[in-house]
Amino acid sequence: MSVSEEALEERFRRRAAMGKSSLETEPIEAIAVTSRRNIPNTPLASSLIAFLLGITFASGSYLVLIGGLSSSVVLTYKLGFFIASWALFHWLEFAVTAGWNREKCSVDSYLLDNGSMYHVSHTIAVVEYALTSWWNPSLKTYPYVTEIGFGMVILGQFLRSFAMIHAATNFSHAVAANKRENHRLVDDGIYGWFRHPSYAGFWYWAVGTQLVLQNPLSFVFFAVVLWDFFNKRIKGEEDALIRFFGDDYVRYRARVRVWIPFIR
Repeated sequence: MSVSEEALEERFRRRAAMGKSSLETEPIEAIAVTSRRNIPNTPLASSLIAFLLGITFASGSYLVLIGGLSSSVVLTYKLGFFIASWALFHWLEFAVTAGWNREKCSVDSYLLDNGSMYHVSHTIAVVEYALTSWWNPSLKTYPYVTEIGFGMVILGQFLRSFAMIHAATNFSHAVAANKRENHRLVDDGIYGWFRHPSYAGFWYWAVGTQLVLQNPLSFVFFAVVLWDFFNKRIKGEEDALIRFFGDDYVRYRARVRVWIPFIR
């Protein structure tokens, strides 16, 4: 058993000594979160969210499998893929955290409490798709655009989930302000190719969903807003990583790219 695994087992033993069950959703450590705390952090809330995401994923997948409803210009396989991808993304955020980063796992790990703007953006994307499909369906008849979007969504989801799995307890949904005892610099595996694979993964995933829907306005909006967000977040996070790891991180940063366009 590795040092990190032993540390994690020790935390589980401390939890057991405190009388907490294995289904407890409260993180073992006091970790800063970006959540607004609008969702109760309980197993009941988590199971309900998983159930609703499952229904959403199944509904979207059904539209994909049947090629959309022939009687509707809106309920197409494109919209189905978008819905299924959205539900799968949020479920995987929790599932991967629960499986490989249990000490930080809570209902916040679904990333559904990201603020109203996050949900407004996705709602606007669906509205743009619906209105354009109803007003002029011919604007949605470029299959190669959707196919490129499919590839970007799949690639983005793989990058993000695999990055979280590989980093394990070194990954956090919130930028760490202090270096933990078992925190190490992860520079191998997928991190040997992408400096911030979870960020790159989400950027390509989000932009790819708008290519799937062939939404020109939302495509530009998602690309620009997320680029600005990750550009600022990466700068802040790397300042902290340099404090934690010094020259080791400076050399790593010089060697490995971010692979989000125009972010070096």
